Amino acid sequence: MTFPIHIFRRISLPLFLIALFIIMLLFPAPVLRGASEGLLLWFNTVLPTLFPFILICNLMVQTKAIDMLLYVTKPMFCRFFGVSPFGSFAVLSGFLCGYPMGAKVTADLYRQGSISKEEASYLLSFCNNTSPMFILSFLVMQNLRNDSLKLPTLAILLLSPVIISFFCRPHSGKCFKTSASLQISGTPLRSSLSDALDFSISNALESITKVGVYIMIFAIFTELLGLLPSGSSLLHLFLLSNLEITNGITLLCQSGLEKEVVYILCLSVTSFGGLCAAAQTASMIGGTGISLYSYILKKLVTALVTSLLAFLYLYLI
Repeated sequence: MTFPIHIFRRISLPLFLIALFIIMLLFPAPVLRGASEGLLLWFNTVLPTLFPFILICNLMVQTKAIDMLLYVTKPMFCRFFGVSPFGSFAVLSGFLCGYPMGAKVTADLYRQGSISKEEASYLLSFCNNTSPMFILSFLVMQNLRNDSLKLPTLAILLLSPVIISFFCRPHSGKCFKTSASLQISGTPLRSSLSDALDFSISNALESITKVGVYIMIFAIFTELLGLLPSGSSLLHLFLLSNLEITNGITLLCQSGLEKEVVYILCLSVTSFGGLCAAAQTASMIGGTGISLYSYILKKLVTALVTSLLAFLYLYLI
């Protein structure tokens, strides 16, 4: 007699939450340590670096200051990536500001009626990435500790999503256009600066708080999974490193593996973003109907391309 799948799906989440609650009661010290480390990472690093970008992006969208910026981004990105003028702003944000800004700007533009759902799905496939500042300062300087890797690492991690964009483009080379048929829905524009500022601050606070909570949750998961016996140490390390990239990169660099293997794995994890970044992305695109599963699949493919480029750089160049 087989167990009905629909019953399993119905009870799996409650059983998982009950089991997690019991584990947290049995091991309070790792939970406290993970929560503290996650919140400190958010407060000391993520909040001061990400919040200003969320706020200013909100203001530009709400006040239509974005229209002036599009004169700069449109010539550079529209033809190359096949995106609309508003889509070019999502590309700029996603490549420069770090997770989950690409997803947030894309979702905001879609809710605003500035881009279509098809373009939003396409943009999400390649423009939600790790920021160059994180790559250079945290990955290369603090962990890999090899300044000669700065340019190659930055080039590989920027090139990978660009390659993916050509395979994910749905129009066979045609560019998306800002259609007059797109209707503004969900988030109306604010008529005055004070209204726009109030909305932008509230929205930015909500977004950055969500990011902080997800970082704390995955930091707790990392501590709890660290309690498990590592029967297969490499598999155990791979699982932990893909939960949250900040802790993951540190674990990989302290693992004792060969430098070449560490380099390839670190770039792969950074390119994927970890499950924490995926959860943050899910919170940003919630309610839009944009597929999270498609996003995760494309990020995994991006990580594979990144690993291949890192391998070619190390062994063939």
